[in-house]
Amino acid sequence: MNNSMISAMVSMNSIQQRLDLIADNIANVETVGYKSKDSSFEDVLNQVQHHHKDFNLTGRATPPGYSMGYGMRLASIVQNMEQGPHKETGIPLDLAIEGNAMFAVQGNGGGIAYTREGGFHVSPDPGNLGFVQLVNNQGYKVLDQNDNPINLPANGKVAVDTAGRVWVESAAGRRIAAVLKLPELQRPEGLVQMDGNLYTLGAGLTEAEVFDTAPAAPGEAPKSEVKSGFLEQSNVQYADEMTKMMEVQRAYQLAARALSSSDTMMNLANTMRG
Repeated sequence: MNNSMISAMVSMNSIQQRLDLIADNIANVETVGYKSKDSSFEDVLNQVQHHHKDFNLTGRATPPGYSMGYGMRLASIVQNMEQGPHKETGIPLDLAIEGNAMFAVQGNGGGIAYTREGGFHVSPDPGNLGFVQLVNNQGYKVLDQNDNPINLPANGKVAVDTAGRVWVESAAGRRIAAVLKLPELQRPEGLVQMDGNLYTLGAGLTEAEVFDTAPAAPGEAPKSEVKSGFLEQSNVQYADEMTKMMEVQRAYQLAARALSSSDTMMNLANTMRG
């Protein structure tokens, strides 16, 4: 009875964690650039319990033992980095990526963070009058291919082409002011999700271990393209998440019933008199 109670309790805790992940996905079904999360589980202290030797009869087809575990636990959280659908906005600084690349921004503390959310705009540069900075919706500075913030003339007209080149048109003519940093994601498991729909490198990892930062060879088509006037939507499939939620709720109810049954059996055993 103790084993069944422990197994049910541990399983309920793990199922609750999965419910939290599903709820997080559903809450961000309309979040631009959001990537859904999934989870994997593993047995807790699974072992083989051997039968008494009397069960080892001649002609037995199955091994004399049975598997006994203590529930399951959350083993890992997996990011689904599949591309979401693109929605046209008509705003030149709304950018979406066709491919596996990510935008780079200057996160808290000056470190580099990565995102697929391309809702950018310009903000005045307080330390450089006459210039503006390209920032995202959280106010983080967008970085160029040299990991520097992108500064633009305040009186210029800004456009971004498919290669990520930032063009500025002013009275002095039309020129390339910067090139967006667009590293190609190779190892999604090397990223850690942060607040604000941002990702950072996992502990001990370098950018070269997670991203392919080599530019396309001369004459070779770019690995990813930037689409101006579009935003990438969340890749969460609402119907799939609701189906998962119902399945997990049923599993939670079953584990709760097993816990209740174990508690009832224990109470009966405690009240038995010889």
